[in-house]
Amino acid sequence: MEILDSSVAAEVADKLLEIQAIRLQPENPFTWASGWKSPIYCDNRLSLSFPKVRNLIKEQLVRSVMHYFPDAEAIAGVATAGIPQGALIANDLELPFIYVRSKAKGHGMENMIEGKVSPGQKVVVVEDLVSTGGSSLKAVEDLRKAGFEVLGMVAIFTYGFDIADQNFKNSNTKLICLSHYEALLPRAILKNYITDETLKSLSAWRKDPSSWTP
Repeated sequence: MEILDSSVAAEVADKLLEIQAIRLQPENPFTWASGWKSPIYCDNRLSLSFPKVRNLIKEQLVRSVMHYFPDAEAIAGVATAGIPQGALIANDLELPFIYVRSKAKGHGMENMIEGKVSPGQKVVVVEDLVSTGGSSLKAVEDLRKAGFEVLGMVAIFTYGFDIADQNFKNSNTKLICLSHYEALLPRAILKNYITDETLKSLSAWRKDPSSWTP
């Protein structure tokens, strides 16, 4: 995993905190679908409701694609949160847009990939959030099975788990993110969203999320 730019990482973290797309509450943790207790909740879909934040994210994701994947011939969003971000990027770059379902549609054409499937086409995948990378990399696998050449993935935010780094490495998929957990915590301290004491708990979760307790 690579970060596009440290100053962008800080700015994006600030904006996500400001609009409450990211919430930090170690004293009253969230429960993920995996059963993990988490002091952080990230819903980047909220950024779509704030034009200035939406445009900041779009511009930096476009910059990521242009810098790291200049040969891109199409943009693919991961359903569901990656769809609007991907469509915005594709529109700016004047590239075809497709999206990948979590599972094939149960009627009609029963598509897994929506849009024009062009085997051999070089595609960049767009995701809003990367945790372990499981669902994101499933989309990559589905695209490859359909005949696309996946150049890599761009995302808004990642928790930066070691398991995610390993999963992307095993999948031979390059991941570029605008911001990450390491950039978030200093900004949260600076902006008074958390205290130094809270920081200890948040840092402990990042090191061992599966067994963390508040």
